Amino acid sequence: MGTNKKVAILGSTGSVGCNTLRVIESMPEEFKVTALAAGSSIQLLTKQILKFQPEIVSVATESAASELQKSLKTAGVSRLPEICTGTTGLVQVATHPGVHIVVSAIVGSLGFVPTYRALELGRRVALANKETLVMAGELMTRAAKQSGAEILPVDSEHNAIHQCLRGERRDEVKRIILTASGGPFRTLARDEFEKITVDAALKHPTWKMGQKITIDSATLMNKGLEVIEAGWLFGFRPDEVDVLIHPQSTVHSMVEMIDGSIIAQLGVTDMRHPIQYALTYPDRCVSPLPPLDLTQLRTLEFFEPDNERFPCLGLAYQAMQAGGMLPAVMSAANEVAVEAFIGGAISFTSVFSVISETMAAYENRPVTEIEEILSADQWSRNTARRQVGMRTCDAAISR
Repeated sequence: MGTNKKVAILGSTGSVGCNTLRVIESMPEEFKVTALAAGSSIQLLTKQILKFQPEIVSVATESAASELQKSLKTAGVSRLPEICTGTTGLVQVATHPGVHIVVSAIVGSLGFVPTYRALELGRRVALANKETLVMAGELMTRAAKQSGAEILPVDSEHNAIHQCLRGERRDEVKRIILTASGGPFRTLARDEFEKITVDAALKHPTWKMGQKITIDSATLMNKGLEVIEAGWLFGFRPDEVDVLIHPQSTVHSMVEMIDGSIIAQLGVTDMRHPIQYALTYPDRCVSPLPPLDLTQLRTLEFFEPDNERFPCLGLAYQAMQAGGMLPAVMSAANEVAVEAFIGGAISFTSVFSVISETMAAYENRPVTEIEEILSADQWSRNTARRQVGMRTCDAAISR
């Protein structure tokens, strides 16, 4: 394995970004942090800059850039990195000269364009932003094929599938099985869903993640996004991608072969494992993480997902089957609905309604170019916001 590969991280102050830096810190001879992009977590970004000394960083706004400059000067940094802002800054980080690997860990559609530009340049993308492939899997995979870029999944489920498929022939694989913890409401009675609070939805039983992905896990939309992502990553149809609820989160995913054999990837619930795999592939390196203690596995349970209680999963299969730009519309509507739920504007069950009605109002078209995807994304956001507004007004009237 080559040494000192230069790494750019989109979303360095988020959960995946911080864990990526922990992995790199444990492998100083192998990787060097060259570029970082964050939003507005200036204090944490300052610490990251002091420790890893990147050449370029990006933040969300000009005011955040000014705050970062002051923070770095206060910390005694004599040589400031180049500081850029906004979507343009994200692209600058992703395409910075000399970068070998781009870790795409920004949540939502914000990571779409910079990730696409990195693939155009032939760079390896360690992908933790599932919305990118959901929005434009056809464009992304085409760009990677044309440039010779690699897409290595960081999501634990897709990373597990990637490991299970190593050395296997596609025509010998029957289906892939993505596992899901089931979220905090797996056993909650359906008539209690209207009472679900934001605080309750943010208490994931297994993983510590950002707010958006945690709510997606509670609605099972996160698994729906992963179903679409898996189709693009591995070349499977909707009927070849299944989901099983696995509360223990020990079996990260499985592959069923045509002879009935099932290959599973098991591991500790720590994102550093799939991150290291994506950075070092095709090599495997010693990890500082403790191995999985098989003697402590008392139970491994698997259940079919309840599509009536968690209908967002069905929306994802619908969007995947339809193809075109409907998955992008679904993803954007979901972002708006989740934000509205977190802000208290709509109920937990209204997340599904906002998404489904936005999808129903869209006249689907094939994916042709990046600008059309961005246009469909904006249309969906505007439509979903109107749906949220109507529900907010109805709730106010009923009170």
